[in-house]
Amino acid sequence: MRRSASRLPRILAAAAVPALLVVAGCSSGSGSGSGGGKDAADASASSKTAKASPSVTPAKYRTLPDACKIIDSKTIGKLVPSSKDKSGTAGTSTDVNAHGSCHWNGLKNKGVDGSQYRWLEVSLQRYDSQSTIGSGDAQASKQYANAIEVAQTTSGAKSVMTHPATGIGSQATTITYTLRKTGEDFSYATVVARADNVVLALTYNGAGYAGEKSPSVSDISKDAVSAAKGAIEVITSGGSGSGSGTASPSSGSSKSSSPSPSKSSGKSSAKSDGTSGKKSGAKPSGSASPSKKASTTG
Repeated sequence: MRRSASRLPRILAAAAVPALLVVAGCSSGSGSGSGGGKDAADASASSKTAKASPSVTPAKYRTLPDACKIIDSKTIGKLVPSSKDKSGTAGTSTDVNAHGSCHWNGLKNKGVDGSQYRWLEVSLQRYDSQSTIGSGDAQASKQYANAIEVAQTTSGAKSVMTHPATGIGSQATTITYTLRKTGEDFSYATVVARADNVVLALTYNGAGYAGEKSPSVSDISKDAVSAAKGAIEVITSGGSGSGSGTASPSSGSSKSSSPSPSKSSGKSSAKSDGTSGKKSGAKPSGSASPSKKASTTG
């Protein structure tokens, strides 16, 4: 009995060791759980940061010039002699700071010596930067490409030629072709140009009547390029904004809003013959062919 009594303290001490290990293990697990909660919170914060909307570069121009004032009267007098209205006919727009257009036409009647008809149209489209669809420049680049395709796919066009126009805005392209209308061969030139977030499409065409020789595509193209260059310079020169004949560059982030469609030109127009291409960069305002009378309308 003495021997059993002396062993009892040792047995109890040995039994206590596993119990202590169990307690220590529980304590360690509790600390690990606390650290896991912190890691989860950090991961959640990181996820929220990753989901934040990406920023886009603000659009450079926040307004558009008046489309009817973007080409000076001297140029109008040269390109459209005997113009019905030298101040131009403006297209309908629901937002003049997003899109605008204007056209001029005239028939220079020389009686028995024949007549010369000319049509000039300019269309402007501006894009704002938006985080959901990209920068104003990126959107304008897409519209620039669309407007070129519209001109290239003009219904009935022949001898279509496309080549770059240097020294005009951020990028520019000239598309030339001939089109048979009212028994005459019309010479056409469309210049599509982009100045950062603004796209310009200028179309110029003409034909001779009653024995008068039609202008060459080369001459029409040369005049169209010159007019487009002057119009782009008005846009890039800056100014007080719409209605003044100049575009207004943004001093900071522009208000993010996409251009609202107008009744006549929701997108940039690249044609003025009343036909549409495969992709419509705009609803073109049709250039009517002149009748044999001097009272022709556009």
